[in-house]
Amino acid sequence: MSSKKHLMRDAGLDLREADRTPDTPQTQSPAYRLAFADPDFLCQDALRPVRLQLELLKTEMGMDAEGIRSTIVLFGGARIPAPDATDGKPPAIAAMARYYEEARRFAYQITQRGARGENVIVTGGGPGVMEAGNRGAHEAGGVSVGLNIVLPHEQAPNAFVTPELSFNFHYFAIRKMHFLLRARALAIFPGGFGTMDELFESLTLIQTGRMEQVPVLLFGRDYWTRLVDWDMLVEIGTISPEDLDLFRFVETAEEALDVIDTWPLSGRRGGIPGR
Repeated sequence: MSSKKHLMRDAGLDLREADRTPDTPQTQSPAYRLAFADPDFLCQDALRPVRLQLELLKTEMGMDAEGIRSTIVLFGGARIPAPDATDGKPPAIAAMARYYEEARRFAYQITQRGARGENVIVTGGGPGVMEAGNRGAHEAGGVSVGLNIVLPHEQAPNAFVTPELSFNFHYFAIRKMHFLLRARALAIFPGGFGTMDELFESLTLIQTGRMEQVPVLLFGRDYWTRLVDWDMLVEIGTISPEDLDLFRFVETAEEALDVIDTWPLSGRRGGIPGR
């Protein structure tokens, strides 16, 4: 019995048939290509809304097909090396290797205690902290998601992403949506512009009520308090005092897990407000 849900001719069949079309000036014209198989057509500016929808749907349907219901998100720097890969690195960045190991341990423990399809580790799929997250999940015998993006310099998914859950993006905005759509916690390790972008967009969505409150864990108090003067933002009134309850500083995987397990009771000022 056919697996189709309708009686109309299958688009994939027509795609294969089109490859066997006689070679004539008419069939070689770009105008003759099937619209959904014509990259030049799909990449026009006027088709951007269609590409946005396709990029949203492909990952959504792929995650659904693999039974991914909830995730734990790891953000962090691509340049942070593994502890055994610090040779030749500047001392300051070599010292950050401890965060690679902590991210690996955190992902390992999250994966070990998670049910199938629940609290699945998701990273940007690249090197550094992202690799550490996917690696920890792999070492724990679980699956993990990689949300990669096409960049001007050569990049490929790290070797620990589950192949069926390795996705590639053109649009940063759609990629960031997929980071947060299923998130039950966000673990943010030291990083650069990309990590800061991901952190502050997430905090903004939570602060403004556009996203439900989930644990936001900043690994490395010294790093984050040197990078951002959080108290100054409160003192001058650009954020409210209660906005500091939207995240917690942690140092270890175990401390992060404790925050997740006790949230929202673990808030510094008596827990997060009711939803």
